[in-house]
Amino acid sequence: MSADNQVIISVKDLKKHYNDGDIKALDGISTDIKKGEVVVIIGPSGSGKSTFLRSLNLLERPTSGTITFEGQDINDPSCDINLLRQNMGMVFQHFNLFPHLTILRNMTIAPMKLHGLPKEVAEKKAKELLARVGLEDRASSYPSQLSGGQKQRIAIVRALAMDPDVMLFDEPTSALDPEMVGEVLDVMKGLAKDGMTMVVVTHEMGFAREVASRVIFMDDGVILAEGTPDEIFNDPDNDRLRTFLAKVL
Repeated sequence: MSADNQVIISVKDLKKHYNDGDIKALDGISTDIKKGEVVVIIGPSGSGKSTFLRSLNLLERPTSGTITFEGQDINDPSCDINLLRQNMGMVFQHFNLFPHLTILRNMTIAPMKLHGLPKEVAEKKAKELLARVGLEDRASSYPSQLSGGQKQRIAIVRALAMDPDVMLFDEPTSALDPEMVGEVLDVMKGLAKDGMTMVVVTHEMGFAREVASRVIFMDDGVILAEGTPDEIFNDPDNDRLRTFLAKVL
């Protein structure tokens, strides 16, 4: 399989049920995510978007179905999920920075502990990543001294410090003031241009339209439509999708 067509995550008939099946958060999701793709997942609140994303690294344990990451079935009991997660960066709505550690220490603790990087190597890399998002002057600051947009940019480059093969974003701008959203989306656009494989749950339709290579529309735990941004936004062929877009665009 060519690098351009390499499937990095394969999901087959993924289900997540609660209350003995009364609540179907996911009800048979199947899709492949290829290397270098930017897959943006949209849909109304409660549609299963975040549950699907969190299932990709087993933050949510599926009821049934399979998830294969880089050829490995991550539901297999023999799978070292903690090792796998080192190759799958995750950025949440809330920044999850350690409040008692400086930004530099927040960024170097995992590469040093998990990858065994020497302190000077980890710090050099962290400073380069901070410079990439315009925050090199905040290395010795603490999270409480940063704005929400700055914290989220730090959360992104902290994940990048582990050299992941895939980045997962769970509504990364939803907790931000509107004027801070752009600075975070700009960082994500830069990652997309660099060829990072990304799966993004977002309400930012402009980002989906501009950056996605593929858009997935979910509702009631299933995929109702997927296609290029042009197909989804300019020529939607699903009634539920048309109703959704009429409300959000």
